[in-house]
Amino acid sequence: MPSPKVAVVTGAGSGIGRALALACAREGMAVVAADIETEALAQTQALVKAAGADCMAQRCDVSSAADVEQLAEASWRWRGGVDWLFNNAGVAVLGTAWDATEDDWRWVLGVNLMGVAHGVRSFVPRMRARGTPAHIVNTASAAGLATVGGSAVYCASKHAVVAYSECLAKDLEQVGSSIGVSVLCPSLVATRINESQRNRPAALAAAGPTAAAYEERVRAGMASSAVSAEDVARAAVEAIHARRFYVIPHARTGASVQDRSQKIMGDFHDIHQENLQ
Repeated sequence: MPSPKVAVVTGAGSGIGRALALACAREGMAVVAADIETEALAQTQALVKAAGADCMAQRCDVSSAADVEQLAEASWRWRGGVDWLFNNAGVAVLGTAWDATEDDWRWVLGVNLMGVAHGVRSFVPRMRARGTPAHIVNTASAAGLATVGGSAVYCASKHAVVAYSECLAKDLEQVGSSIGVSVLCPSLVATRINESQRNRPAALAAAGPTAAAYEERVRAGMASSAVSAEDVARAAVEAIHARRFYVIPHARTGASVQDRSQKIMGDFHDIHQENLQ
């Protein structure tokens, strides 16, 4: 009997990450669950095993290139390769653009953007050398396709993840790789991302002020969302099977993207055409 395929999920201790780990278990895959929170990670590992799948848990701070490299090495030692990689770990800060501190930027970009970059740098060369079909899902956000006030740092990080993923897909296509890429862009879902500060490093503790109105907006959006973390995970797995790049689980995201695109095109003008008039 052939060995099961292997999925690696970062940020697997809660929310979308835990739902992705369980979705992979239902696919009959062995799961490498990674998170910075060891207790939450152990809970995910127990749930994955209860679902009938083998699971290795490893603490990993994705903002650390060394931690992610160790995760890749451990994954290869455990099963000899990885078929699906979910660069999913993420954090958020709220507040006006001018109130964001240097520590806010370092923390959010370190996890949300560099966590993805570290994952690609450590896993893709190994995946390519292995030579079998594989897939990478980078978790961005609807905030990577549109924008909202009070979220400058978060939106900037997620727009960067979308652009990075688009470039990654082009790079892999140009070298004829069998590795597919998807970018996952959910809107608000009932997760613990609004409690991100629980994992904020002491060395990056200087946070800008957050207005209560921003926090209430996020709480209300999570509470009213008809889309669950399980729905998001299911959409991601479906996208992998369909080899679809953009994964947008919330229907209303389309209206936000369309509105932004219309504003861009409305302000667009051809300076060469102007010079002819």
